[in-house]
Amino acid sequence: MLIIRNTRHFRIEKPTILTIGTFDGVHLGHQKILSRLQQLKKKHGLNTVVLTFEPHPRKILFPHQTDLKLLTLIDEKLLLLENYGVDVAVVYPFDKEFSNIESREYIEHILLKSLKVKYLVIGYDHRFGKDRGGDIKVLKSYAKTFNYEVEEIDALDIDNISISSSKIRHAIDNGNIELANNYLGHRFFLNAVVVHGKKLGREIGYATANLKIESADKLIPKIGVYFVEVMVEAKTFYGMMNIGYNPTTDNDQNVKMEVHIFDFSENIYDKNVRINFLKYIRDEQKFNTLEELVSELHEDKKKCMVLIEEIKQTTCPVEKQ
Repeated sequence: MLIIRNTRHFRIEKPTILTIGTFDGVHLGHQKILSRLQQLKKKHGLNTVVLTFEPHPRKILFPHQTDLKLLTLIDEKLLLLENYGVDVAVVYPFDKEFSNIESREYIEHILLKSLKVKYLVIGYDHRFGKDRGGDIKVLKSYAKTFNYEVEEIDALDIDNISISSSKIRHAIDNGNIELANNYLGHRFFLNAVVVHGKKLGREIGYATANLKIESADKLIPKIGVYFVEVMVEAKTFYGMMNIGYNPTTDNDQNVKMEVHIFDFSENIYDKNVRINFLKYIRDEQKFNTLEELVSELHEDKKKCMVLIEEIKQTTCPVEKQ
């Protein structure tokens, strides 16, 4: 997949099949649109293009709303778009100036001049430009003038799926990982760097990789213990992950993330790993002694081992995205 980012000065020379949106999470609703792009590609032989934005438009349009957390950071989103067959992804810089662009200028200079749109596939509720005045009617009104076609993904198609990025965020906030994964059509994941910690886990028989994510904008699941997949250098392992304050051993109020990888002993400090969330196991607890903590970790691992066996008995192997 070709990626164009960090610039407004570009031009695609050949006609394209285009869709536009934030695509946070690249969930089943988004995938319906991407699937339609693939159908049009087979019919017309043109490249598919996704126009998306960085930062997320809500951060510019509603700066007082500081609680927005993203299902996918930009590089995670691009990975998923590539997985779903997109030929070109354009990450357009979103700022106040861009948000105030007039509708005709947006269509003529960005969609036509830069993106060479021939077929535009767009959601019924897409809004753009100054005061969000541009919509599907405006796009259709210029279609004949500029010789492009608009295909609307209507309300019935989207609402029948009953999925939104907000609904998925809510599920993850509440530890309902399986529901979120069903809505996403893939596993919710985060990318992180392995950093040094206290190394207490090693002393109690549960060595952990302490994790640091690259951006405060990433949505972190509810505090608790999770059954996860850990991808390390293209290899996939199972593990159990704790997100929380480590109240048995720590006294601060900093949220930490650490994962115990089953049957794994390699040194992965400073390496990038990917965590795929599979199931919420339990709430984080404070134990009176380390012995009580270790006993509970044994129980957590037993639950994970049962889940691993259940996965092995299904027709779906470990997903490697």
